[in-house]
Amino acid sequence: MTVTRREMLAATAAALAAPLVAPGAAGAAGAAGAAGAAQVAPKFFTAPEFALLEELSDLIIPNDAHSPGARVAGVATYIDFRLSESLDTDQQAKWHSGLAAVDTLSQELHGKPFLQGTPEQRLAVLTKMAAGEKDPKTPAEHFFQQLKGWTVRAYYTSKVGIHADQRYKGNVYQRGDYAGYDAK
Repeated sequence: MTVTRREMLAATAAALAAPLVAPGAAGAAGAAGAAGAAQVAPKFFTAPEFALLEELSDLIIPNDAHSPGARVAGVATYIDFRLSESLDTDQQAKWHSGLAAVDTLSQELHGKPFLQGTPEQRLAVLTKMAAGEKDPKTPAEHFFQQLKGWTVRAYYTSKVGIHADQRYKGNVYQRGDYAGYDAK
């Protein structure tokens, strides 16, 4: 029996890929996609940390009449994934301690954890963190810089941020005021 080079490459590729695909993974991935990103268990954060991150990012970029917010864009899921793949243990520790600092600040201001506060109390905590953005002094203010940067980056590289918020249409011929200029 003769095996061609093409058949050998196909068999090798299939053998290498087989351990990476768990039985039923294709069906599970499709179901997870259909159910939405919020249904996926966090990879790096604990469930309470993930819920806190999701709420904070959605306060930074909320839903509005123009486009969906950070929660719909999957910002928390993106940050969770990036940190789960990171080899920078200092960075990972900063996220855990930063989220703890948010709850500490909420306890100081309102006597309860951030997620147990009213929407007005949550906004007050975020506003207090943001007030020190230019010259951070507290752990919560330092964390706000990182949180805001990662939230904005994750949002504007997501499908929601690119297409719904920025209204990117792809490589299309532009008409109107910004159509360009034909040099003669």
